[in-house]
Amino acid sequence: MKKQLIAATMISTMMVSNMSWANDADISAEREHTEELVGLSSGIVLGAVIGGPVGAFIGALTGTFIGKTVGDDAELAQQKQQLVAKNQQLAQTNEQLIALNTKQQTLEQVSDKYYQLQSSLAEQKANQQRTLNELTIGMHVQFKTGSSHIEPLFEQQLDNVAYMMNLSPELTIDLTGYADRRGDNDFNQALSEQRLAEVTQYLVAQGIERQRLHGQAYGASLPMHQQQNFENDFFDRRVTIKLMAPGAELAAN
Repeated sequence: MKKQLIAATMISTMMVSNMSWANDADISAEREHTEELVGLSSGIVLGAVIGGPVGAFIGALTGTFIGKTVGDDAELAQQKQQLVAKNQQLAQTNEQLIALNTKQQTLEQVSDKYYQLQSSLAEQKANQQRTLNELTIGMHVQFKTGSSHIEPLFEQQLDNVAYMMNLSPELTIDLTGYADRRGDNDFNQALSEQRLAEVTQYLVAQGIERQRLHGQAYGASLPMHQQQNFENDFFDRRVTIKLMAPGAELAAN
């Protein structure tokens, strides 16, 4: 009976001390040690019932330890949740970086492909113009002295040009008219203009739009050979035909 009274007295004393301490302590500190106080009180009661005052003291120590352990476990669990949330956020950030990197690589590939296509297109246009230049080497309509009449032989040549133009609507023709050096300059200039007009009109009659035909007359100012003779005069009486692809000269440069 004495043991129980002593134990009860110690329990009351310790509980009063705990309550007084809790009232004086800071609010944040009280929250941090709540688990320890619970364990302490529980340990005192358990120890008093089992072993009297000594048991109450031992139970108090044990309860304090248990309460602190519970508090530590709760804090660890909270830290674990925070760590998991941070890991998830890092994973999302990493996924976004990977997506941006993939997008950048795709844009670079598209840019490289576009540059390659542009280079290939420019090369094709340059090759096309070289081919057209090769085809039009020596493509002239020759005329008799003082005449702008197109001879049947050259009509067939102009028919072939018109056929090629109809197959390739993007092509245009550069026409240049000339005269030989016999006669005065005004006459030769007018004659070269008339020859140019005859060739242009013939091609238009074959279905070629006039806006696709570009011409200039030079009279006798640009002979093919420096020396003047009968043979060279024959080649100077001409309209030169040159097929042109759009943008080919710019692409070649």
